[in-house]
Amino acid sequence: MPPFRSLLLAAATGMVALASPAMAERVRDLGTFQSVRGNQLTGYGIVVGLDGTGDDNFIYTAEAMRGVTNRLGFQLPPGVNPALRNAAAVMITADLPAFAKPGQRIDITVSAIGRARSLRGGALIMTPLYGADGQVYAMAQGSLAVGGLGVTGRDGSSLTVNVPTVGRVPEGATVERGVAIGFETQPVLRWNLYQADFLTIARVRDAVNARFPGAASVEDGATLALALPAGADMRAGLMAEIEMLDVNPAEAAARVVVNSRTGTVVISSAVRLAPAAISHGSMVVRVEESPTVVQPQPFGNGRTATQQDSAVSIEEEGGHVALFEPGASLSEVVDALNMLGATPSDLVAILEALKQAGSLKAEMVVI
Repeated sequence: MPPFRSLLLAAATGMVALASPAMAERVRDLGTFQSVRGNQLTGYGIVVGLDGTGDDNFIYTAEAMRGVTNRLGFQLPPGVNPALRNAAAVMITADLPAFAKPGQRIDITVSAIGRARSLRGGALIMTPLYGADGQVYAMAQGSLAVGGLGVTGRDGSSLTVNVPTVGRVPEGATVERGVAIGFETQPVLRWNLYQADFLTIARVRDAVNARFPGAASVEDGATLALALPAGADMRAGLMAEIEMLDVNPAEAAARVVVNSRTGTVVISSAVRLAPAAISHGSMVVRVEESPTVVQPQPFGNGRTATQQDSAVSIEEEGGHVALFEPGASLSEVVDALNMLGATPSDLVAILEALKQAGSLKAEMVVI
């Protein structure tokens, strides 16, 4: 069995299985509460202790080092450029989880922003991390764990493995301030689907109301409004019960996704075809040249010449026609394409032609 046919048959088997009734999923796997989310933190700092792989004359590194030394009570003379080859200016990023409290520790990512070649072996000097409101929410410091490696030879040749200018510090920041969410006092809590769908949000509403009558109402295709009693203890228990409710989500919309770079095609189980006929075959045109050398007659004062001898032929293979009845399913489409001997690139062209003809009843996405 050709590999492509095996691949299509395997895809058909998997997609037909998806066409069966949807399995129940927990509410917590379909969405999340609007106020329960993390927040992004950023900071600008200095990594020191590098083995000559720092920024050297990068002006921002020198200015940042002046600020660090001033905080420590040591001032560099005016006009003096420290030219720090063992230091690098970096940007620090982190995610502050929901309900994070002062004293807890979070992971941070450190990225070089100047001309440093590597942050391997460096240590981050204490740096404040700011939120979008400009307030300090954490302080970062620690030794970097860098997964990349960079090596440079005297002749200018170099070898780089992964990215040596980005590192992480596990639990490298200490939370100094929490973010007030207010979930215990808000009059209405909102729960949002990861992907908007009117049928799914209606089923979630029905499941919540079956457990807590009159508590849920739909605001739009992605948002459910929950009227729950005030108080952190009471709401936490009710939210935990809501998250564990089982709901049958709506079947995914009919969609065909095409990766134009690799030729990969993914077809959802909901895809159907209107009546259509597809003809697919291959045509091979051969042009063969067989030049011959023609010699003149003896003592004929002629010249040696080349005589062209061309042979042109056309061979057409395949040429089968497949007819799709109304509402043809995914398995029938796959069987027909296998019968036609379609390759992955042929499959993309056939699907695009069906879409243009109005026979493909699905959204086609090219990535």
